[in-house]
Amino acid sequence: YVGSLKLVMENGVPIETEAETLLVEEEEKGFTAIVLAGDSGVKGIISIRDEIKEDSHKLVQFLRQKGVKTYMLTGDNERVAKAVSKELGLDGYYAGLLPDEKLTAINELKSQGQVVMVGDGVNDAPSLAEADMGIAVKGATDVTAETADLVIMSEKMDKIAYAIGLSQATLKNLRVNIGFSILVVLMLLVGVIRGDIFLASGMFFHELSVILVTFNGMRLMGVNERQLGLD
Repeated sequence: YVGSLKLVMENGVPIETEAETLLVEEEEKGFTAIVLAGDSGVKGIISIRDEIKEDSHKLVQFLRQKGVKTYMLTGDNERVAKAVSKELGLDGYYAGLLPDEKLTAINELKSQGQVVMVGDGVNDAPSLAEADMGIAVKGATDVTAETADLVIMSEKMDKIAYAIGLSQATLKNLRVNIGFSILVVLMLLVGVIRGDIFLASGMFFHELSVILVTFNGMRLMGVNERQLGLD
C-alpha cells in the first residue's frame, strides 16, 4: 500500500507506535507523509514538501499592511496546514478540503466580506469562479486560467502585490483626472456665463485640460514596484 495513514489504516494494516510518531513529527514540520506499507505493517515513510517561496512572505506582509486577511485552503491534513500557515503568518487555514468543500469555505469567507482566491490547479477552478475575484498564476491549468478574472504571467507571488498596487494607483489617477476635468468644465461654464470666456479661449483651456489629463494618465505606464512602495 502507498498513500496516507488513513488509507493504510482503512486497509487493516497495523501501525506501529514508532511509525505513527515519526509521521506526526514530519507533518508538524509541514511535510506531507506518504506511507509505504504491506500486510505486516509499515515499511517506510516518504516525506515531501513544496518549498515556500520567499516572495510569498512578502505578499502576506503586503496584504497585512493593507488590512487584508489571508487564509489557506488546502487538501493537506490539519498538522501540515497548521505548520505552513504558521510559517507564512496567515490569519487562518482550512485543511483536508475536497473541491466542493473549498466552495463551502469560499462562501463562508464571503459572508465576512469580499474574497479574492488565488490558485493554479484544476480543483481550484470552481472556487476561483465562486470568489468575488479569481487570480491564476503562471503554470495554471487551462481551465483554471480561463475561469480566473486575472492571470499573473509570472511564478513570483509578489507580482500579485504589484497588480494590487497598480490597480490602486490607477483608481487614484482616475479620480484625480475626473475631479480635474469636472473642475475645468465648471470654471469654463462660469466664465461663459459671466462673459469672461469666449469661444477661442474656451477651446484653448479645454484642449489644454485634455492634454494634462492624458499626460497624467500616461504616468502609469512607467510605474514600477519601488514607486508603489513594494521594493
